[in-house]
Amino acid sequence: MSDFNQQTIDEFRANEGKVGGPFDGAPLVLVHHVGRKSGREFVAPMMYLADETDPRTMYVFASKGGAPTNPEWYANLVGAEKATVEVGTETYDVSVREVTGADRDRIYTEQAKRFPGFAEYEKKTAGIRTIPVLALTRS
Repeated sequence: MSDFNQQTIDEFRANEGKVGGPFDGAPLVLVHHVGRKSGREFVAPMMYLADETDPRTMYVFASKGGAPTNPEWYANLVGAEKATVEVGTETYDVSVREVTGADRDRIYTEQAKRFPGFAEYEKKTAGIRTIPVLALTRS
């Protein structure tokens, strides 16, 4: 895990889910997932978008800062179809489902409107890959 991610995780846990720096004011979740090859547990901080009609569901984005490849956690979550999340001071299990087609596009567009960095990530990946969107729904 990178030092940046560990610092973000530590700050999140010390401040009831709030962090500063590039995540200041952004909704953040810590997603626990198991490596599909290693079997080790990992924790990844991610920005999320809450579903407007289902309070049990949030969306995360496999943007990897606009890199040409998906983050490792993406394959781990899709393969497992479940995870554990920390939101604020609460920890709970979620099911994982990839969102595709028009629903994916609508959700990603909303995230990019709220946080313009996501629009930049999409520009960087144009013609290379479509940034996946995953729905995490409380079990």
